[in-house]
Amino acid sequence: MGAAHILLAQDSLRASVNRSYYAMFYAVLSLLALQRKETSKHAGAISLFDREFVLPGVFSKELSSAFHYAFRQRLAADYAVSSTADEVRRLCNEAQTFIARVKEYLTQEGAL
Repeated sequence: MGAAHILLAQDSLRASVNRSYYAMFYAVLSLLALQRKETSKHAGAISLFDREFVLPGVFSKELSSAFHYAFRQRLAADYAVSSTADEVRRLCNEAQTFIARVKEYLTQEGAL
């Protein structure tokens, strides 16, 4: 997450969005690997995260919303739709919270 914050501070908003989203995406892939679930698509990772972790109550709906928001922001950034600095700051903060929660869970599960 450090890269996302550094890029935000340097006004590299698209790159910051990208780093924030991918930090969340790879965190979800690590969760899915624990359950021996795989996907090659981003939408699949989002769907599996919601089904395997949010619906059973392991993670909150707010974290799911943050992941969905990050995905939308990353898509927009990829296709030259500019995000505001406030939107990117929000994304960085939500991604940081998301990563912290995933780390807590992985630690509890003995995976870290």
